[in-house]
Amino acid sequence: MRFRLIPKEERFFDDFVGMAEQIRVGAGLLQEMVAPDQPIWDKADEIKEVEHKCDFLTHSVIQRLHKTFVTPLDREDIHALARSLDDVIDAIDDSAAVLRLYKIDHVRQEARDQVRVIVACTDQLVSAMKALGKKMEISGCAVEINRLENEADRIHQAALRRLFEEERDPIAIIKWKEILDFLELATDRCEDIANVLEGVVIKHA
Repeated sequence: MRFRLIPKEERFFDDFVGMAEQIRVGAGLLQEMVAPDQPIWDKADEIKEVEHKCDFLTHSVIQRLHKTFVTPLDREDIHALARSLDDVIDAIDDSAAVLRLYKIDHVRQEARDQVRVIVACTDQLVSAMKALGKKMEISGCAVEINRLENEADRIHQAALRRLFEEERDPIAIIKWKEILDFLELATDRCEDIANVLEGVVIKHA
């Protein structure tokens, strides 16, 4: 299904693509961080730099929104997309930060599985934002993000179950539960974007 958008201020779409691409970079850095047995702490600093870039783009979108008389999408949708994209990188940044803060010295496989899904979600975000700017089909990306979020839910639940069954150190349980929850939050925030996109499709179909 294609949807119609009246040509107006197109820079919003460029910024959305830029944010999505930066989020994908951040997800890739997180994947590199958890790839070895012991996390690579310095990756948290690189992810923080990406988070700052996304903050700048978010503020740019919001400021332009206040100054633009005619927008290519409903104002609330532009605002929701900008904030939701920023929420994704925030969750990725928080995940990296707690991994370093808690000095985790052994990465659980379920965490790697969660990060793999996060990376896949960010690939879909980039595709969706590029399609949005070209007035092309985006519902397929939204559907795939929803599917990936469901997969992330299953991984998260299995990870918690295994954590509580196998870990005997209560402090380690607390640390890992928070890390796993932050990783789950990243996919939840991606689903928020999918929901906004589905609303856009309905409005402009």
